[in-house]
Amino acid sequence: MRILMLTLMLLAIAGCMKVSDLADGAEYHLRDAGVLDHGRTERMASRRLQQDSFIYIAQGHFVPAGHGYPRPNVVAEEAFDGFVEYFPLVRRARAPAGLEEAMSQARAAGAHYLLYSRFAYSDDRIGTADEWADQEAVDRLGTDRSVIQLMLIETNTRYLVDTARIRSRGGFLTFYDAQPADLIGPPLRDYARSLLGVGR
Repeated sequence: MRILMLTLMLLAIAGCMKVSDLADGAEYHLRDAGVLDHGRTERMASRRLQQDSFIYIAQGHFVPAGHGYPRPNVVAEEAFDGFVEYFPLVRRARAPAGLEEAMSQARAAGAHYLLYSRFAYSDDRIGTADEWADQEAVDRLGTDRSVIQLMLIETNTRYLVDTARIRSRGGFLTFYDAQPADLIGPPLRDYARSLLGVGR
């Protein structure tokens, strides 16, 4: 009788939530606990854009503080990959550019907005045997970290629509042979979604 009651209780509880909701909840908690990669976005404004907005994406020349040097235009490349899913009119600069140069490029392309980014911080921790052989520092073992800064600027008025900071850290299960640049794609995709007001 007890087994039957327990089984009925478990079925009732399981019936309250969809399997996808349970999976999303488990993934969120694993990321929050540091088992999987985790990114947190801090937006200064909550303005939303129309889906047909034309966004030009560029990255500054700034070399990130910390350890490790990601490839020069990686934030613009990853942002383009994330934004193109949600905004059909997206272009990106081929190489890093200063703010004024990026603004000129965005205006010449006819873009409504410039998403200007920089890789502010990069900490490439030891995650492979080769990296250990190069550094041999116990305090450098662990998961990678990165910080990206974003400015969304209206090209006609130069009005600063939004600023955001994305802090990312690697997870215990995903740190092997990873780079800080590997962490930035999903949070940039989430930022694109938030600009449209679309949930996960």
